[in-house]
Amino acid sequence: MSDLAHKPTDQPADRPANRASGDGSSGGAGTKVREILRSVPGPAFGLIAIVIVLSFLSPYFLTARNLSNIISQVSDIGIMAVGAALVIFIGGIDLSVGSTVALSLMSMAYLYKMVGLPFGLALVASVLVGAIIGTINGVLSTVGRIQPFVATLATMSAAAGLALFITNGNPINGFPDWFLWLTSGKILGLPVQGIILVLVYLLAAFWLRYRPTGRAIYAVGGNEEVARLSGLNVTAIKIRVYVIAGVLAAFAGMLVGSQLDSAQPTAGTADLLNVIAVVVIGGASLSGGSGSMLGTFIGLLIIGTLNNGMSLLNVSPNLQPVVIGIAIIAAVMTDRRGRQRAR
Repeated sequence: MSDLAHKPTDQPADRPANRASGDGSSGGAGTKVREILRSVPGPAFGLIAIVIVLSFLSPYFLTARNLSNIISQVSDIGIMAVGAALVIFIGGIDLSVGSTVALSLMSMAYLYKMVGLPFGLALVASVLVGAIIGTINGVLSTVGRIQPFVATLATMSAAAGLALFITNGNPINGFPDWFLWLTSGKILGLPVQGIILVLVYLLAAFWLRYRPTGRAIYAVGGNEEVARLSGLNVTAIKIRVYVIAGVLAAFAGMLVGSQLDSAQPTAGTADLLNVIAVVVIGGASLSGGSGSMLGTFIGLLIIGTLNNGMSLLNVSPNLQPVVIGIAIIAAVMTDRRGRQRAR
């Protein structure tokens, strides 16, 4: 009798326990999957979708030659985007990156071909030009308390005008062979400019993640007043970031000159939309304080893939900026929804 009395209570007690253990294992697996998906930047899913669609639409898209061309075509924009991303991370904006490319490149070519300065010194001078423009942007937006949009708009106009003034709007051709090798050579089958591009992103990512001066950028962008009260020199940090953006734009100008074997006074001035698009599509918030180099690199690949795919499909060049504009709007809306869900 005692055994019969205990059987009805034992069986129901065992079954819920078994069900609970089963639910826990499936719930644990689901949690791991969600954690993995959360660790993947959102733009990566968009890049995968674009690659899949273009691979069906064009048989030439997934060839090794075409994929190498994509990296080569966006190397200068990608380096400019690193500097632009750092500026956006601190809550600023830099509209002068394209004009900095033009002025630094024309300065290098003028000093080398017209003045007769050794080419190495001319390259150093071009980097200094980029640093000077970045310093002016930083000082105007901090010490001068001018809105970064207005300050960099002014330097954009001034730099573009000076680039045309230096040679009266005429291009300068003829650079050393080793300089041209930067965009025509390969190492282990990989384009040199692609290797340079990846190294720049890796160095920037390492700095942002592991160096105190890099992490301070997010603090300034997240809340400038709190960062100041925490002991950070906000003015110095902002100026430093603008200087880095100017120097990177000068390096991008070198790649443009190497690729064309020519210094054009309008080089880079038409790339501003693509540079901003790369950073925004990569998930950086225009209000500052968030973003990553990985996301920016994925945004660069999205822009490069879209432009390359539209060229393979013979889409009119006049319509390509329309597609980029739609991509920017979609990225901003996705970022806004993600923030609302996080809140």
